[in-house]
Amino acid sequence: MKKILVILFLFSFQINNAQCAMCKAVVESGDVSQAEGLNSGILYLMVFPYLLVGALFYFIIKNRRKKKI
Repeated sequence: MKKILVILFLFSFQINNAQCAMCKAVVESGDVSQAEGLNSGILYLMVFPYLLVGALFYFIIKNRRKKKI
């Protein structure tokens, strides 16, 4: 299971690198307000996956503790 997760992580890292180059090109050709808006949008979109994964781990840990008791 750990090997599969490592492989998936490596593939997602390559995809993320490619997207960052495109974002950089857009920001370099635009003005400062456009760059700030793009950064805010990226941060906004990044929050939700982390919240969902955190909630998932919370419920998994909570359910495992109930089963041990």
